[in-house]
Amino acid sequence: MPSSPSLHNSITPSLLSEAISVLERGGVVVFATETAYGLACDARDERAVLRLMEMKGREAGKTFPLIAGSREMVEAVAGIPRGLMRLANQFWPGALTLVLPVLDTSLASGVVRDGEIAVRVSSHPVAQALSLGLGAPIVSTSANLSGEPVCYSIECVREQLGDVPDLYLDSGALTPEKPSTIVTLDDYGYPEVLRQGEVEID
Repeated sequence: MPSSPSLHNSITPSLLSEAISVLERGGVVVFATETAYGLACDARDERAVLRLMEMKGREAGKTFPLIAGSREMVEAVAGIPRGLMRLANQFWPGALTLVLPVLDTSLASGVVRDGEIAVRVSSHPVAQALSLGLGAPIVSTSANLSGEPVCYSIECVREQLGDVPDLYLDSGALTPEKPSTIVTLDDYGYPEVLRQGEVEID
């Protein structure tokens, strides 16, 4: 797995504070993750999540995955079943998304499907800082129009989304990586890989 990246020198503490304020006001922020550039909003804000869906041109009914700044934050909003505990222990923080039963009813409907959310603890310092600063999970969806290429640079995101996002956090050009691996439990309580990504699971 790639090592955890450091903050880009263009992202100052004051700029991070501004980004967190944007999220608190229901805005959308472009930010870097360990896999690609993403779009973030407050996962509890129905209007922000709907706006994000419209921004991407995403069809209704598809829910967004989340990033939490810490394992403790995940456990405050969702349960980690015994069958997924080993994977969480082994690969968080990192590019592993787990489908977990929701405990927190404050999350927006656009991130919950059948009583479950898809969430990971990111290893990227910008993603962590945004979620921890907000004090809640953030939506994390690729910063591109639906059906268009995933972006590894701010220039790519601007070409697709222009000035529609409220704030861009430029972490420089990212090394292209696979998306996060997504794992759920099957009907027998065993891990089932829904998408094989950066974290390789047999």
